[in-house]
Amino acid sequence: MTGPTGAAQVVAAFLGRVRVTGDPDAARELMAPTVVAHQVVAEGAHQVVRTPEEYAAHVRDMLRTFGPFRYTVTELLGEADHVYVRWRQEGHHVGEFDGRAPTGAPLVEVGSAVYRVAAGRIVEYWVQLDRLGLSRQLDVGGQ
Repeated sequence: MTGPTGAAQVVAAFLGRVRVTGDPDAARELMAPTVVAHQVVAEGAHQVVRTPEEYAAHVRDMLRTFGPFRYTVTELLGEADHVYVRWRQEGHHVGEFDGRAPTGAPLVEVGSAVYRVAAGRIVEYWVQLDRLGLSRQLDVGGQ
């Protein structure tokens, strides 16, 4: 079996170097100057436009909330300029999240995204997260 190539290789590098650590240097290398993130959630889809530096800061915020989490890619499929990724993220509730004080409880978040790559950089993505599952875990962990 060979590793990912082309767009899939860019996304795999992004996940390993930016998504897990918030490395701003890698973000500038692997992301376009602005990236459109389509947040596809049941309570109402919306878009967020971030620079690589803002995305790296977003990941560092997640690290403050969930601690050094374990991020596992469970599926990565690429075709042309689009790459589908499904993941599982495991951490602990160590920082305030959605107005909830930290409990130290273990948390698992599952999600998926489709990334679009152009000229060797991520330019756009559509992400879906199990927000209800995470919210229920936070409710149980706080009791």
